[in-house]
Order: sequence, then structure tokens, then C-alpha cells
Amino acid sequence: MTTKERLIEAGLRMLEAEGPEALNARKLAAAIGASTMTVYTHFGGMAGLYDALIRRAFLQFGDALAEVKPSDDPVADVFVLGLTYREFALASPQRFRFMFGVTAPGSGAAVAQDLTNEGSPSGMPEMSATFDHLVEAVRRALEAGRIRGDDPVPIAGQFWSMIHGFVLLEMTGFFGTRGEGVPAVLAPLASNVLLGLGDDPAKLEKSAQKGYDWLASREQTPTIQPTMSVRRGRRPRRE
Repeated sequence: MTTKERLIEAGLRMLEAEGPEALNARKLAAAIGASTMTVYTHFGGMAGLYDALIRRAFLQFGDALAEVKPSDDPVADVFVLGLTYREFALASPQRFRFMFGVTAPGSGAAVAQDLTNEGSPSGMPEMSATFDHLVEAVRRALEAGRIRGDDPVPIAGQFWSMIHGFVLLEMTGFFGTRGEGVPAVLAPLASNVLLGLGDDPAKLEKSAQKGYDWLASREQTPTIQPTMSVRRGRRPRRE
């Protein structure tokens, strides 16, 4: 393994163990037994290393999404892609925070561009490729007549907004710690969006059940450790 690769691997380990805010050149170099200058030699500084870590994380994310093979039910595929998105985030919440910039200022790289104008969420191909999985499932759902619309990109953006927002709230602890929010919040929300897009209720019910079956086939979701906590001040002293 090259020194550059060792730095990336050390960065990913440190990211998950201590969070994005813990990443710095001195600690990363020490983790592989090198000098701080090594980070600058191979990446030009921490900004270049942040970029490499984010690209690697999105490649890992893309590999996870690629495991959802297209089926004869594109709406079920949308459900399963969303659940895979959630599974990836909960498996490595610190990595997920870093990928999407939910970090302290300066500890991540900007990957976003205007999806509504550019047709893609990022100029970083590793990130855009992950969104393409959802766009393709939506395109197939449109072609099958399951939902209405002209452009799959903004529709995929609706589903992305839904699952991403849900995952962030769940990781923070707002929907319980053992997956309680999936049947209570996420599944009804997804169904409401699909019904609004014109899906047939009977077909939708069957597609949703396939999503539940996929979820049941996975290992039980571990207890979620909230990634952010609320600081509480001292209680006022009673007189």
C-alpha cells in the first residue's frame, strides 16, 4: 500500500472513531509513522486530503447502492434504494456527516452544486454517480406509468430530500434508536409522495411490502448512537 493510500485509510479510520473535527495533519501523519510534511507532499495540505476522503467515501456509497439491482418493480427499487441509503448512513454516521458537509467549519470539502439548474447535485463525479442510481429508478417508474412527470431529476430530488432529511433526524435521535421511525414516519411519507405522483394504491402497497421484506432480510439495525447532543445548562437553584 502506498503512503498516499495509507493516509486515506488512516483518515477514514480516524473519521469514524473521532469524527470529522478530529482530522488534522499531525495526527494523520503520526498514525502511519510519518512526518506532517507527508500530508502536504501527497495532498498539498488538508484540503486535498479532505477531498480524497470524500471521494473515497462516495465510492463506497456508490458500491452499496449498486447492490440494489433493477427489478421488474421500479417503485420497490426506489424504496430499497432509500433503505440502503439509510443503512449506509447508520453504519458509519461520522463518515456520512463528513460526506455531506454536516461538520464543523473547515473540516470538510464543498461538493454541492445547484441540482435544479445543473441537473446534477455535484461536479464531483463520485458524488453524482450515487444520485444517478435514484434517477434511473425514477426514470423506470415514469416509463412504467407508475408515476407522472416529465423529468426524473427533480422527482429524484424529492425522494432524496425525503430520505436524507429523515436520516439526519434519525441519527440525531428524533425517531428513536432502533428503527421505530421507519414504519411510523419514513414509509408513510414515501407512500404519500408516491400517491401524490400518481401511483396506484394497490400497486404501491405491494411495492412497499417488497421494501419491508428487504429490510427484514437485513441484520437487525443496531442501537443508534445520536451523533449530536444538546448541551444543557445547570438547573436553576431553588430558593
